Amino acid sequence: MPSPSLTVFIVEDNAWYSELLAYKLSQNPDYTVRQFASGQQCLQHLASETPDLITLDYSLPDASGEQVMTQLRERLPDVPIIVISAQEDVSTAVDLLKKGAYDYFVKEADTAERLWFSAQKVGEQLALRRENAQLRQQVGQKFDPARSIVGTSPKIKELLGLIEKAARTSITVSLSGETGTGKELAAKAIHYQSPRREQSFVAVNVAAVPRDLIESELFGHEKGAFTGAVTRRVGYFEQAHGGTLFLDEIAELDLNLQAKLLRVLQERELMRVGGTKPVPFDARLMVATHRDLGEEVKEGRFRQDLYYRLLGLPIVLPPLRERGADVLLLAETFLREFCLQNSLPLLRFSEAARQKLLQYPFPGNVRELKAVVELAAVLAESDTITPKDLSLRNTLHPEAEANGQESLREQVAGIVQRHLDAHNGNILQVAHVLKIGKSTIYRMIQNNEVRVR
Repeated sequence: MPSPSLTVFIVEDNAWYSELLAYKLSQNPDYTVRQFASGQQCLQHLASETPDLITLDYSLPDASGEQVMTQLRERLPDVPIIVISAQEDVSTAVDLLKKGAYDYFVKEADTAERLWFSAQKVGEQLALRRENAQLRQQVGQKFDPARSIVGTSPKIKELLGLIEKAARTSITVSLSGETGTGKELAAKAIHYQSPRREQSFVAVNVAAVPRDLIESELFGHEKGAFTGAVTRRVGYFEQAHGGTLFLDEIAELDLNLQAKLLRVLQERELMRVGGTKPVPFDARLMVATHRDLGEEVKEGRFRQDLYYRLLGLPIVLPPLRERGADVLLLAETFLREFCLQNSLPLLRFSEAARQKLLQYPFPGNVRELKAVVELAAVLAESDTITPKDLSLRNTLHPEAEANGQESLREQVAGIVQRHLDAHNGNILQVAHVLKIGKSTIYRMIQNNEVRVR
């Protein structure tokens, strides 16, 4: 890790000792060192410059080091303060550490050396904080709706407007739409444009969690709550504290757990499995499903009271077949990203290929389009993708295709099969490209939906 820049304030009334500390720190050209002979001088200088680290003499001419530290803590709660003192009293050191001192050094022969190493540690921590802040900013930009949700169709413009409104508050958001329309992407776009953007976004696919584990996964468990619970586990609700919890495929939650979820949302506190004390939480909730929750309520598969609790701001993501020319914008975006990620020369679609994409209904929506485009980039024999490179039909079930009765599951199997063929049966690589679990592919092989040739 490169040496980070650091501004250090030395507050020391002994001019010789102050020079000693400053000389040692100044050996690092990335450190800026300021020297002050009193606490008041340091406090006044804060109006023009903010330090990254402060060393503070315990005995100062105008006030005790403890008094100065208290004032510094009020104005700079996050800046590390190292107290340097001639006193060797352990109780004094412990008391100062309790009151917020970063460290306590006794004035000895190696104090300047110890300060050098502490400054390095502070610099590394500061560099990590800066890097994390930069990464959070990049993530926020990545999920900026204007960048992440590609399209200019009227339905996408309407969607972007709803996302912008949702991001202003912590209202519960219920996302619905066909599989592959981008419900989680929309949820992330809302989170990373909201005041909670600095906190965690926790996504849970309810359908992917075994039914006997879902309560423990959501709410956590205490040590010994059941066989195998060797330690306490913090559930997804607690992990999302201060941020956003996204529950995908919420309709798959069984009725018993729906009742528990309703209570948790009403009380804003949860009980870990095997626990005896309620745990408060503060997380914004977003849910998604490809089913019609209103219809699920009518059929008795979803609680009506929970339905109204979750409804909040309903957002429906349009299927790709209703987005017109957005298909081409998305296809070009996916193609460009795939070429860049795989160090391939930039490709383009022929006019015939573009027409083929426009005419296909894409039952798998955006997810299917992405898979088709990436496979076409692999199959293309020149810098132009032609219609024969676009594998839009399921080769495993031609009779279903002929009758126009091909199911979504068959479509997905066809996409997986084409990627297996293109990647010589490399299951891990296909799982990475399609962003699905390798267990999903193994299960499809076991069910004879796809095969490794």
